Amino acid sequence: MCGIVGYIGDSDSVPVIIDGLKRLEYRGYDSAGIAVIENDEIRRIRGTGKIAQLELAIKASPIKGSVGIGHTRWATHGKPSEENAHPHTSCNDDIVLVHNGIIENYVELKNQLVKSNHKFDSETDTEVIVHTVEKNFKGDLLEAVFCTIDEIVGAYAVGVISKLDKTRMIAARKDAPLIVGVGESENYIASDIPAILPYTKKVIYLEDGDVADIRKNSVTVYNKRKIVNRMVHIVRWDPIQAEKGGYKHFMLKEIFEQPQAVQDTFRGRIYPEQSRLSFDEELKIPEGLVKSIQKIYIVACGTSYHAGLVGKFLFENYAKIPCEVDIASEFRYRNPILNSKTMVMAITQSGETADTLASLRLAKSSGSYTLVISNVVGSTASRESDSTLYTHCGPEVGVASTKAFIGQLTALYLLTLDWAIKKNSVSKESVKNMIFSLWDVPMKINEVLKGSKKILEIAKKFFHSKDFLYLGRNFNYPIALEGALKLKEISYIHAEGYPAGEMKHGPIALIDENMPVVVIATKSSVYEKILSNIEEVKARLGVVISLANVGERIIEQKSDFVITVPDVDEFISPLVNVVPLQLFAYYCAILRGNDVDQPRNLAKSVTVE
Repeated sequence: MCGIVGYIGDSDSVPVIIDGLKRLEYRGYDSAGIAVIENDEIRRIRGTGKIAQLELAIKASPIKGSVGIGHTRWATHGKPSEENAHPHTSCNDDIVLVHNGIIENYVELKNQLVKSNHKFDSETDTEVIVHTVEKNFKGDLLEAVFCTIDEIVGAYAVGVISKLDKTRMIAARKDAPLIVGVGESENYIASDIPAILPYTKKVIYLEDGDVADIRKNSVTVYNKRKIVNRMVHIVRWDPIQAEKGGYKHFMLKEIFEQPQAVQDTFRGRIYPEQSRLSFDEELKIPEGLVKSIQKIYIVACGTSYHAGLVGKFLFENYAKIPCEVDIASEFRYRNPILNSKTMVMAITQSGETADTLASLRLAKSSGSYTLVISNVVGSTASRESDSTLYTHCGPEVGVASTKAFIGQLTALYLLTLDWAIKKNSVSKESVKNMIFSLWDVPMKINEVLKGSKKILEIAKKFFHSKDFLYLGRNFNYPIALEGALKLKEISYIHAEGYPAGEMKHGPIALIDENMPVVVIATKSSVYEKILSNIEEVKARLGVVISLANVGERIIEQKSDFVITVPDVDEFISPLVNVVPLQLFAYYCAILRGNDVDQPRNLAKSVTVE
């Protein structure tokens, strides 16, 4: 997730682009850049850090031009650096481009371009696009972009300008957001509405496959090289609403972004039709390591720890590798048995969590292979580990993690499937079914999100409660922990997550008519056991809120309230089941009048012990 802004008109583009980038800084903040056509030349300024740093650089070396593009970056390929910052230029600096998304076949294209003497200055997949446009340019920038999108595979929103065709700006999108702002003798492009809201309320939402030829007095949209009609919408949001995409809070926006977060994390890594995965070049794990590892230690904190617990079930069930999960703050103080036959996997959204970093360093000093799952390219954890698997979820503004957790789970599923294939520990038919199940997850999450109003109605009955108990078993025990944590974090209601079989060993003493019990009761290998647990709660007058598959009549009869989710394999159910629990916590919090994006006493990244 990155921020794109472009301008073409009669005014100076620089202030408009900088202002727009500031409004999109929630989309990316590891580097930023701008390029304009000034006196028939392309002038470009880039740098690491936030937009304020870019402003200082422009002040030191002013630029001006009526056609320009800008970008604020959230790294997916290549560490944060000036070389990797957008915009990127062609070999001869005639064409300049910004991009949001992931190009899946960039290695193949790059190899072809290098053979044709194209020179690359960055580690990014984006630079492949601008060199491909250069290769295809024969005097018409629109035609060059048409040819380029025929060659690239993946997700993209791009803005392109050229000093050789300087009366136009070309925009194109597929699986990544991009809009066109329509003004008076000036037009704009942007990743999101907030960037251009001060300048126009007229917006064209580009659709997948669209290519827009934008001039100062016209916008022509093509799809498959044919002109198509795209309606001009009038935006009535205020600037704050626009920044949150019309949602009341960033947390809610990020919950609804989770289908995209899953898709972006497995994009370019999973190929259902071929029943295969591919990220060996990205991970660079030594050949034979997966087969030689005797134990995995997963270390993490908070929500990431719960993702790790799901990972334990996955690795042991399917990759057949023994796995322990440790809270990072405890790991290094218990003298774990580490050597070259152990892998230590650190899960950290920010890559800067102090306790997780300390555990990572202990593992390295003990000779263990280290692997990090992180959302931030160039973070300390990614720099210090032997290899890193990035989740491509984009910045998460809400303090309580939602889409970052979904991204971590998705990454764990990918690793599990890859290692199960390498170890031949699961049949080919099972692998095929599991890959297709994972591929369908975004659609299944969307089905859950469509039922959010019912979850709100249930929350209205319980937001005054003082205590909650969350129960789950097997793969969904960690999801019970995560559901309880979300409720604690943002609603300030005391909640405990338990493996349902442990209820008889203490928690059952708390159950009465004032104790709501949330039970994850979706179809599973322990379904009958969960039914027994519900009976035990009801026998003590507890109030049961069940999470169940659509059409489960038995659960409906035994429960006071039911939240339904689509019927999916138990293997994949944590990815789906966590979403309604996030929504329930969110609605309880807003009904109590809490600040869900910045809950009291909590920080987004804990960088001290």
